[in-house]
Amino acid sequence: MQSSGCGIGLRSPHVQQVEAQRPAIPWLEVHAENYMGGGPAVRSLERLRADYPLSVHGVGLSLGSAEGIDAAHLDRLVRLVDRLEPALVSEHLSWSVSADVYLNHLLPLPYTDETLGVLADNVGRAQDRLGRRLLIENPSGYLRFHRSPIAEPEFLNALASRTGCGVLCDVNNVYVTCANLGGDATAWLDALDAATVGEIHLAGHAGNDADGHTVLIDDHGSPVAPAVWALFEHALQRFGARPTLIEWDTDVPPLDVLLDEAAKAQRRLARTASVAAA
Repeated sequence: MQSSGCGIGLRSPHVQQVEAQRPAIPWLEVHAENYMGGGPAVRSLERLRADYPLSVHGVGLSLGSAEGIDAAHLDRLVRLVDRLEPALVSEHLSWSVSADVYLNHLLPLPYTDETLGVLADNVGRAQDRLGRRLLIENPSGYLRFHRSPIAEPEFLNALASRTGCGVLCDVNNVYVTCANLGGDATAWLDALDAATVGEIHLAGHAGNDADGHTVLIDDHGSPVAPAVWALFEHALQRFGARPTLIEWDTDVPPLDVLLDEAAKAQRRLARTASVAAA
């Protein structure tokens, strides 16, 4: 994986075009659950793998579930990773399964010692089965728990220290969380252990009115906001160049729009790399 490369999330409207045109993209990320059934979709990825490093991003492992990871889902993920041999594998700091019911959402967790123990056990089990390090993504925050005494970056630092996992730092999520719940997004980045960061995500967000109060929604449906670009530049100063991804999952635009967003990130990554080399 190119440390200074910005990839794109590969979504179904663009698969045929990418296969046919092979645009100059440093790497591609796919959602694991879209390819667990095998068939033509996975065979397309196998063909693309000849020209592009891949990243597999899971959304359904539910690492925060107190009853543990669903064994069948983990087995499916392991088979997919073994088949695609991606450069990176990531999941979320969240839960989505309870009593065999999949809730189809990345639900938040209180940051407590008890939660840390649950996550450490589940991340350790997943990494043992995968035979590789997972990157864990910080979520977008929309509510504040009554008791959540550990700050989010400190919680991620502790999880990485305990399990050897890495962090997927979603800069847009940092911005959304701090805007919704209060907090300094720059200080959030400064508190995260730079050595743990293995990937960065960028995306657009929307503003919703909630009784006169604006709530930001991480909807991945628009260009990266200027404030998030500025926060990304601070992240690069803090962490150095890292594999970076443009996510766009709703109102998916033409491929050229995604490539233009990736080029904006690439220019910032190149400046960071040149400063580091000077």
